[in-house]
Amino acid sequence: MSEFARSRLRPALGMVLSGLRRTLAAGFDVLLPPRCPVCEAVTADNGSLCPECWTRMPFISAPWCARLGTPLSHDLGEGALSARAIAEPPLFDRARAATLYQGPARDLVLALKFGGRRDVAGVMGRLMAGNGREILTPDTLLVPVPLHRFRLWQRRFNQAALLARAVGAASGVPVVLDALERRRRTRQQVGLTARERHANVRGAFAVPDAARPRLLGRPVVLVDDVLTTGSTLSACTRVLRQAGASRVDVLTFAIADPVTNEL
Repeated sequence: MSEFARSRLRPALGMVLSGLRRTLAAGFDVLLPPRCPVCEAVTADNGSLCPECWTRMPFISAPWCARLGTPLSHDLGEGALSARAIAEPPLFDRARAATLYQGPARDLVLALKFGGRRDVAGVMGRLMAGNGREILTPDTLLVPVPLHRFRLWQRRFNQAALLARAVGAASGVPVVLDALERRRRTRQQVGLTARERHANVRGAFAVPDAARPRLLGRPVVLVDDVLTTGSTLSACTRVLRQAGASRVDVLTFAIADPVTNEL
């Protein structure tokens, strides 16, 4: 076959293959339609919520605490702080989140983290980017909280990295996946007190030498799924500042009550 004939054939084959892919995708949607990760109701797209779960989602909206991002009962003016932020100022500069860790938001986190529903990271990341607009500046670097290599091998993915990629896609902010590493395998934080959580992650994180030049003088936004006591994020903040980050903010999908809503 001549080169001319092949050049005419390639576009036609491409169209046929594209049409075949669409047909197969439509067939799979009929046999296995996309479902809401919270209640399993049929939805229009993979990873999207049904209308009922969306309306029950405990979204956080202004006014919120300038440091912790937790909702305030009424507007106290710019820079207002919650009682918790005043009594226990966090090591990081600011935290923002899309939702409270309740109801469908909690179910969504668990679907991603323990149910293997990687497809929900997209909608979660878009919501995070919306509430994180003020900390997602053009010179910011998104850094996910890392998993220890053994836990990464067990889970097959890092939910914080998936969320960071989704936030980056929605905001245009670059993601640095190797800026932090977890050098010590820690216990699960589930069921630990605040003091035990801080002790559990002390010295667990480090910034590799190769990542230090990129962090120097740059603002960093740490990404994770849930902010509870802040022990893990504080441990990460400490080493990022030591590596030269100009400021460290936190962006999570949800904020939990450290007393009544432990993970």
